[in-house]
Amino acid sequence: MKELRVKPGRIRTALESLGAIGRGPSGGLERTAFSAADREGREWLKAAMRSAGLAVRTDEAANIWGLRRGEKQKLPPIACGSHIDTVPSGGKYDGALGVILALEAARVLAEHGVSLRRGLEVVSFSAEEPNGFGLSTFGSRAAAGKLKRSVLDGVRGPGGVLLTDALRDAGGDPLRFEEARLAPGDLAAYLEVHIEQGRRLEDQGIPVGIVTAITGIYREEVTVTGEANHAGTTLMRNRKDALMAAAELMLAFEAICRDAPAEETVGTIGRIANHPNAANIIPGEVQLHLEVRGASKEAIAAVLDAWRERAGGIARARGVRLQSVTLLDQPPVPMDGLVAEVCRRQAERLGIAAVPLGSMAGHDAAHMAAITRAGMLFVPSIGGRSHCPEEESRLGEIEQAGNVLLHALLALDRQL
Repeated sequence: MKELRVKPGRIRTALESLGAIGRGPSGGLERTAFSAADREGREWLKAAMRSAGLAVRTDEAANIWGLRRGEKQKLPPIACGSHIDTVPSGGKYDGALGVILALEAARVLAEHGVSLRRGLEVVSFSAEEPNGFGLSTFGSRAAAGKLKRSVLDGVRGPGGVLLTDALRDAGGDPLRFEEARLAPGDLAAYLEVHIEQGRRLEDQGIPVGIVTAITGIYREEVTVTGEANHAGTTLMRNRKDALMAAAELMLAFEAICRDAPAEETVGTIGRIANHPNAANIIPGEVQLHLEVRGASKEAIAAVLDAWRERAGGIARARGVRLQSVTLLDQPPVPMDGLVAEVCRRQAERLGIAAVPLGSMAGHDAAHMAAITRAGMLFVPSIGGRSHCPEEESRLGEIEQAGNVLLHALLALDRQL
């Protein structure tokens, strides 16, 4: 039998069809979680799943599952997919590509009459992206048992819409929400294809990345307290300027992150608030949100240790006080070694260049790893662009990742 291959033309058509749903005036997609455009995208996906011969169901968290049954009903299935919601003014590849490639794999198997021992579940998780309801990776966290029914209570999103109502409109069931939880052993493995959202693969000219771990994320709010005073009458030597101290602290933080041994260790200060924020008053207090991401807890800790030592010296020299409150401490999540090795071997067998690399963004796979073997494949992002209308990946590289995915699924079905 001729070796199986995905069909790039069909993949392109599906990307364009789904990518037309929710397009805004800027050209970006406004298919945000539980919006009208998201609901339209869900209907598109369910129809596409049915046309591929999949048995479709929507669980209590509004995750969409399409099952291709295997020969042995008692064996837990392999799941494959991602999400179809977008950020505001987002692109058509983020999340959607993983769902469409999973669907394409199911189509290829059906066309060639290939039976798996296990079932294949094509899944689209709800509300992966940050959204107006304040609950990102919503569906995968529900499936992993990380969200309780109580988190839904009283939560409102855009326009004051209750999350419980939005969830019900999307096909979920707020009253039975926790029944979306999967137990360890319910799935044999989970495999997700995603655009890289960076430029490491493109810079190396390599079409496929095999993800080793999903980044850990640490965030804290730092308050710098100085002394507000008259901007005209206070000599420079007598000032305790919180904003100037914060500026020095931020540059020191950037320098520490630039010197980190691992290039996947990155730091960002994306939010600041200056008080009293007046032209003729020396700033007395500044809050800033500091974030560190890294592939290991040790890498994150090294940055934080160096930062705290440097920050203490700056604070003493400038006569200001520092207070910190931890906002998030999410550890890195390693991907399953067997799944990664199967992907590597299939890429090698197919003659497709692949390289291991860490994910520097969060994904549904991080939560699925709590209940099953989980792995990810990356496709290069042109120019490293993502979360914007210009987001794009080359069809030839998408095809290569799709073929690695297809044959990894076949190999996992044999080996697990």
